[in-house]
Amino acid sequence: MAQNIVVQVGQCGSQIGCRFWDLALREHASLMSSTNSKKCIYDSSLSAFFRNVDESKNTSLPYPSPLRTLKARAVLVDMEEGVLRSILSSPLRDLFDGEQFIRDVSGAGNNWAVGNRFYGEKYRQMLSDEIRRQAEQCDSLQSFMLIHSMGGGTGSGLGTFILSLLDEMYPKVCRIVTPVYPSKDDDVITSPYNSVLATRELTEHADCVLPVDNDSLIDIVSRCDSTAKVNEDGRCPFDSMNTIVANLILNLTSSSRFDGPLNVDLSEIPMNLVPYPRMHYLISSQIPAPFKTTANSSIPRNVNQIFRDALSPHFQTLRVRPQIDGVYIACGMILRSKTIQMSEIRRNIDLLKLKHMKFVRWNEDGWKIGLCVVPPNGLPYSLLTLANHTCIKETFIELKERFTTLYRRKAHVHHYTDHIELADFEQARENLNQLIEEYRHIENTSGLVKSTESDNASANIPRLNVLS
Repeated sequence: MAQNIVVQVGQCGSQIGCRFWDLALREHASLMSSTNSKKCIYDSSLSAFFRNVDESKNTSLPYPSPLRTLKARAVLVDMEEGVLRSILSSPLRDLFDGEQFIRDVSGAGNNWAVGNRFYGEKYRQMLSDEIRRQAEQCDSLQSFMLIHSMGGGTGSGLGTFILSLLDEMYPKVCRIVTPVYPSKDDDVITSPYNSVLATRELTEHADCVLPVDNDSLIDIVSRCDSTAKVNEDGRCPFDSMNTIVANLILNLTSSSRFDGPLNVDLSEIPMNLVPYPRMHYLISSQIPAPFKTTANSSIPRNVNQIFRDALSPHFQTLRVRPQIDGVYIACGMILRSKTIQMSEIRRNIDLLKLKHMKFVRWNEDGWKIGLCVVPPNGLPYSLLTLANHTCIKETFIELKERFTTLYRRKAHVHHYTDHIELADFEQARENLNQLIEEYRHIENTSGLVKSTESDNASANIPRLNVLS
C-alpha cells in the first residue's frame, strides 16, 4: 500500500486539514465497528495517511482511541500561530509531533510576495528537512496532497513555494493540490493579485489541481446541510464548508486505500485525465453532499439518480457550467458502494455520454472509473466526479478581470515590489492569458459534431473504456 503526505498551509489549509484528519479517523473507526472488531488494526488502509509509532510494532491499537500510537503523515505550516495553537489544544494534538509544525508569528499580511519570496526562503531548509523526514518514513510514497487558500498571503505565497519545492525535491511523486479560491466579494482587497500569482505556480508545478471556491461551498451547505446555522454576519459556518473539501480528499483516495473491483492509484488520475500537462485543472462534484441530517434530501434514491446528479451544478465545488459552455476533455468517476455493480455503472455512463456530455472527438474514451466497496462514513454510497472541462476557463477569465481592475491603477502594487518586480505581475497575467487561450483552442478544434437525427443517436454512443 502506498502512502500520502498532506501539506496544509495557512489558516484555511490548516482548518481543512484538521477536519480531514478527524474524518479520516472516524472513517477507519467506523469500518472497524462495522466488522465488530474490538481493536483498531493498523492495516494498509490506515497506513496511507498514518504511521504507527508503537515501539513494539503491535498492529492492534486500542479502540476507539488509537491516537496514542498514530502520527499523521503531515506537515503543518502557518506564519500565524492561531490555528496551529488551537490544534495543539484539540483532541487531535497527539496526531502530531513538534517537528511537523513550521510557524511564525507575524503572518504574510495577505501578500503573495511576502509568503513566497520572504518566508519561502527564510524557511526553505526547515521545510525541506521536514518534508524529507516525512518522505523517509514512507515505504512507498504515492503523492503529496497540498491544501491552501488562494486569496491570502501565506496560503497562496508560501503554499506555492512549497509546491515548487516538492517539484524540485521529488519530481516523480504525484503532486495533487486543492486550492480554495476566494469569493467575488472577498474582503481581502489584494486577493486577485495573490490568486493570479499563485495560479502561475499551480500551472507550472502541480500534476493535478482540484480547485474549490467559497461561493460554491456556501451554496452546497445552504442547500444540503439542514443543521448548518448561519453566523451573525450572514455567512455559512466554515466547519461545514471544510467538511466538503475534507470529504473530497477522502473520496479521491478511497479507491487506493480500500478494496474494490476497480482500484485507482492517485498517479493514474493525472495520467488518464490530463492529456496536456498545463491543463490539469479538474472540476469536482460529490453525490450526495457529505452531511448527515435527519432528512437529507441530497441523498439520491437510486443508482440512476446518482449519475443524473453527478453532472448537476448544485454539487460542484466550482461555479462553472459544463452542461452549457465548452466540452469535456476527459472525465473520471470514483464510486463508493457495497451494492452497485459494474454493469449499472457502464449503463449509466453510456446514457450520460449520449444525452448530457459533449466530448472532444479525439478523446471520447477518456474515462477513468474507480469502484470502492467501502462507503463513506454515515452514507450508503457516494460518487466523486472529476471533469477536465474547458468551461473552467470562465473562472480564469473572471479572475483575470478582477486582477486587471486593480492592476490597471497599480493599486497596492507597492506592497509587493519590496520582494518581486512588476515583471512578475506581467508574467503571471500572461500565463493566465495563455492558459485561457489553450482551453479556447481545445474548444475550437474539438471536432465536435452535434447530431440532430434521433435515428443516428444510438449509433453514436461512445464506447466506455475503463482504463486500468
